[in-house]
Amino acid sequence: MRELPSGTVTLLFTDIEGSTRLLHELGDRYPEVLSEHRRGLRDACSRHGGVEVDTQGDALFVAFARAADAVAAAGAAQEGLAEGPVRVRMGVHTGEPVVSDEGYVGMDVHRAARIMSAGHGGQILISETTQPLLDPTVALRDLGEHRLKDLSAPLRLYQLGAKEFPPLKTLYRTNLPVQQTPLVGRERELEEATALIRSHRLLTLTGPGGSGKTRLALQLGAEAVEEFPDGVFWVPLQALRDPALVERAIAASVGADDGLIDYVGNKRLLVLLDNFEQVVEAAPTVSSLLAGTPNARVLVTSREPLQVESEQRYPVEPPPDDDAAALFVERARAVVPAFSPTPAVDEICRRLDGLPLAIELAAARVALLDPDELLARLDQRLPLLASRSRDAPERQRTLRATIEWSYDLLEPKEQQLFRRLAVFRGSFSLEAAEVVGGADLSVLELLLLKSLVRRWGTRLGLLDTIREYARERLEESPEAEEIHQRHAEFFLTVAESANLNSGKLAPGGQHLEIAIAEQNNIRGALAWTVRSGSFALGLEIATAIEQFWVTDDPREGMRWFGRLLERPDAEAVAPDLRAHALRAYGSSTDISGHDDAAVELYGQSLDLFEQLGDEHGRAVLLHRLGIQAMRRGELERARELVQASHEIHERTDDRWGRAQTTGTLGAIARDEGDERSALELVGESAALAREVGVPWWESGALAELACLSLNTGLLENGESRARESLVIADELRDRPGRIFGVGILARAAAERGQLERAGRLWGAIENEDAGAPLGGWRRHRQTCEGRVRELSGPEFDRGCAEGRALTLDDAVSIALDSEASPTKVGGHPARAQSLDPQR
Repeated sequence: MRELPSGTVTLLFTDIEGSTRLLHELGDRYPEVLSEHRRGLRDACSRHGGVEVDTQGDALFVAFARAADAVAAAGAAQEGLAEGPVRVRMGVHTGEPVVSDEGYVGMDVHRAARIMSAGHGGQILISETTQPLLDPTVALRDLGEHRLKDLSAPLRLYQLGAKEFPPLKTLYRTNLPVQQTPLVGRERELEEATALIRSHRLLTLTGPGGSGKTRLALQLGAEAVEEFPDGVFWVPLQALRDPALVERAIAASVGADDGLIDYVGNKRLLVLLDNFEQVVEAAPTVSSLLAGTPNARVLVTSREPLQVESEQRYPVEPPPDDDAAALFVERARAVVPAFSPTPAVDEICRRLDGLPLAIELAAARVALLDPDELLARLDQRLPLLASRSRDAPERQRTLRATIEWSYDLLEPKEQQLFRRLAVFRGSFSLEAAEVVGGADLSVLELLLLKSLVRRWGTRLGLLDTIREYARERLEESPEAEEIHQRHAEFFLTVAESANLNSGKLAPGGQHLEIAIAEQNNIRGALAWTVRSGSFALGLEIATAIEQFWVTDDPREGMRWFGRLLERPDAEAVAPDLRAHALRAYGSSTDISGHDDAAVELYGQSLDLFEQLGDEHGRAVLLHRLGIQAMRRGELERARELVQASHEIHERTDDRWGRAQTTGTLGAIARDEGDERSALELVGESAALAREVGVPWWESGALAELACLSLNTGLLENGESRARESLVIADELRDRPGRIFGVGILARAAAERGQLERAGRLWGAIENEDAGAPLGGWRRHRQTCEGRVRELSGPEFDRGCAEGRALTLDDAVSIALDSEASPTKVGGHPARAQSLDPQR
């Protein structure tokens, strides 16, 4: 694309009228006709110095440095199309759009597009800013002032030539308020809600304060104005509190002096009732209006539905990430025209739940704060997000006021539950709401209907911006500590149900998915135990999900245990609890690679278990210390410790314990050079881990088998084991296991001569360092790298450069790609049904 003109620019938009009808009429000829139409347009624009900005479907967007050239190009294009089947509408507008990486942005772009959409096929419309720049001899017809569907103030439009056309598709018979800014995004919502208005007489847009219900409703009314020849009427209700006044407010807006239903009669009109939540008891008034007027329709915005028989609800969700970011940029450029977005903009929008009001208030701050500075201040978003706009409604000048508006409309029981639900982080289950918040189902349902509680699948939650307000109300209430205590105790029970305490494995296997689903609530509970000094409860929770820390982020586990154990007043916790907590602390420390510190923690835990006479606890620690001895190369000492642990587990018939010790004895054999014994023992360990339901250990053992197989030249067997391991690790979101699996498969790809693929996988994890009890990536990295480097070449280097830009998720997807995987079954890696190492 040639360089776009800047400064004062004239924009030309074109679009085929009735393109869908034309497609049906022309059938297979349509692509040829469309191509010919584009060729004619482009030729005319190019001859007059136009620069094509964008093409979408049958629409064209071209920029000109001179207004006269734009109008001449439009006229020449229409002349060339006159004999063909295509009828094109065109809009020409002059302004000062901002040039960005994507093209032009700003109000002038929206205005030019709206001018075009107001016209008819064969018609060229020209704005009042373009007309003075043309030669007086250009034949223009003054069409008068028109309000466009962007809800802007009236604009005088002109037509090129004297040909007669139907009335323009602009707003008429409406009191829809003028909007200072265009609607950004929401194309899907506009399409869906427009279809609902056509098929239902009462449509209610629901959503929390600040979600953009009113702006969407106004645009819906503007878009539908041609379908309601008797008018589209806006009825603002934010100033009303008495439901009895609603009928009078509707009558005043539509112009009914006496008798609303008699006045409306058979008229085809649309009534937009805005902010109905505070007069929701007036729902029968709406029902009566619809019952007595066969052609009238009603569009409502409300934080809760009317709950009448004829109502169709449409929840207004936060816009998609791209639309949210576009809204931020659009509003930021109203403050700083040269504003250029950074990656922080996407994160700001995410942190604000995509709420349009919150995004607009945040964007207004860019005059003072750049996006990175703004993001850093969003931890306390409610005080930050305030507007100085004098024409904004008082309740929309701050985000807090908007949410407070909803809170004040709640009944006392609803307010109490709303406050209590702020104790949850992220989403929560219905059971959690009942146990922790004392939720009555009917009250919870009311909060859901009033858009203060959200539902995602089977779980419930509050948007973060709304939760922050609810949390303020909770913390100032006298029951705050009681609710936090309930929350922590409930999530201790949840954590224990996951069966992730590796020293107390119960029958039924581990359920890492429980901890993953509730991780934010568990973190919130732990934070309160630290804050309140409830160290015993905190240690119980942290220890209960020992395996979660190991697979997700062992450094986080270290931080929590450090905060809970390394306090003088934490010494008073029961010896049994302290022994298990020290072991679990050691697990995270061990996997993080801090071997000396892990040995110290394991030693402290072992001492306590010996004092308690806990033989099982002692066996677990002997095994952990044996692994550490193996890593130091003290293989004889390692075998002695692990064998002692193994004998205890055999005596007590602890299959989980034997799964661990058998695997570690295999790893010791591996380090002694006895690879045959290693394969046999590690294979047995993987099978035992599957039997007792510990997929994390099974995955690690399969990865060890993969490395042993590759080392002995069993490429296909090694690759198969690595894929089985990686599938399990990916299901568990086990970061160390995923890194290990990708690394092994990078080596396998290199062995197969797939050097570019090998490079991409290696580049994605080359700087990663992750351990596991039998060794993991930290143990095998050097061997894998040596072999990969030995086989590498230019293709590998090229792939490696690409791989460095990949996320771990990307790398796992590539590693398990069925197209490049010779050992796949049915599109997914076959999970081993037999663990025979010679399979």
